Amino acid sequence: MTETQTNQVAKRQRTLVGKVVSNKMDKTVVVRVERRTKHPVLGKVVVRSKKYKAHDETNQINEGDTVEIAEGRPISRDKSWTVVRLIEAARII
Repeated sequence: MTETQTNQVAKRQRTLVGKVVSNKMDKTVVVRVERRTKHPVLGKVVVRSKKYKAHDETNQINEGDTVEIAEGRPISRDKSWTVVRLIEAARII
């Protein structure tokens, strides 16, 4: 594959941004991704969320961090997403 073909493959990869809810597993974090949708009858904007298990090779991501995850090959039964980058670290009060 040439360099332009690999860039096009990377662009097609789905990415999501969410907040880490749990990091208690080894090399795995649970990321909650929120999306806003309009209610079909009421017309009100409703926040929907879904949790994804993502692979964290270095175990450096903590609860409360905002991360970007990308879809990849299945790593385990529940895990087919990988942490790409840390967007914002959690503020410790």
